[in-house]
Amino acid sequence: MKQILLYLILISTSTTLTAQVVMTFQAADKKGVTIEKLDSLYKSGMHSDSTKAVFWNKEDEFINAYSKTLQDLAQYLHDNKFKWGKETSCFNRIYYNKNGHIDYFLYNFGKKQITKEKQIQFEVLLNQFIKSYQFPMTAAVNFAQCSPVRYRD
Repeated sequence: MKQILLYLILISTSTTLTAQVVMTFQAADKKGVTIEKLDSLYKSGMHSDSTKAVFWNKEDEFINAYSKTLQDLAQYLHDNKFKWGKETSCFNRIYYNKNGHIDYFLYNFGKKQITKEKQIQFEVLLNQFIKSYQFPMTAAVNFAQCSPVRYRD
């Protein structure tokens, strides 16, 4: 009985630690999920310092793979009838586990770029997208990448 209980505790703990999270940078900060904390757990996908870059000497492949993530997201939104209505600026930081699955997708839209209703719709679809998304590359460690994005219909 003790072994079963211990097993269940371990499973629930590992599930909690690997939950996929979508939220704004501000919401993450309020929940204690700071950029500093995440950056200590996820290495930069690209960096000018080779000791800090997960994909050193694979920059072109990594850039293409990261661009594909954003293109796949845009296509997913489009396929699910999401309409921006106008060009919309956003900044995101995506944290991938070493297997290429998204653990955290943090974002911020520019001021007055999007209504609250549209942001909620975006977040619902983004949560669905990351459940099954597989980054085209894997690594020996968890990694992250950030970028500005301009979405449009």
